[in-house]
Amino acid sequence: MTEKACLWVSRTLIGIVTAWNLQAALVFILWPERFAPGFELTGEPGAAAVRGTGILFLMWNVPYLVALWHPVKYRLALGMALAMQFIGVVGESWTLYSLQFEHTLLKISIWRFIGFDAAGLLLLAVAFWVTGYARTKQV
Repeated sequence: MTEKACLWVSRTLIGIVTAWNLQAALVFILWPERFAPGFELTGEPGAAAVRGTGILFLMWNVPYLVALWHPVKYRLALGMALAMQFIGVVGESWTLYSLQFEHTLLKISIWRFIGFDAAGLLLLAVAFWVTGYARTKQV
């Protein structure tokens, strides 16, 4: 694979994950009341908590956007995004398994996050591998 092909393959993979993350951020910010019940939250405090999570999603996307710009040149940012995805999967899994049995709706919501972040982790891991391959071609 050429360096240019490596660049575009990795950009595509990072772009998919970034788009998913930004979409989740925007819907949480714009329509938090739709998602609050899935976290067993209600009313204005529930909407504020979900909106705050959406704002955090935007903040967390900074290294993804830097990596998307040029994943080979800014491979460190890609590594940070990969680490963030890993922490998300582990943290969400730990949260899921710490919940008591009766929180079915909350568990379903957390399972969605685990699936979402696990898919992102896989795509970013492939992008990281591809950018490593591209760097060896530069030498």
